[in-house]
Amino acid sequence: MISVTQDIERSRYTATVEGVLCVLDYHLQGDIMTITHTGVPSQVGGRGIAAELTRHALESARANGWKVRPQCSYAEVYMRRHPEYDDLRA
Repeated sequence: MISVTQDIERSRYTATVEGVLCVLDYHLQGDIMTITHTGVPSQVGGRGIAAELTRHALESARANGWKVRPQCSYAEVYMRRHPEYDDLRA
């Protein structure tokens, strides 16, 4: 199981897997969360870490009543593949 933490001061979600930091960065302006970057180093890639980071960000947006603008290509693809988040699109 991947443990994801929100770092509100740095506007990011993080997960550390085998000592490697993985991140999803976002910018919040009003009630719009813009996901700007998802980074998972190759040594821990292919394990669904980016998906888990993105899912946490989207669920947090939903819980807070925010809309989401996926500027990051990974987040854009994730949202297209998961229509249950269509209502969050800004």
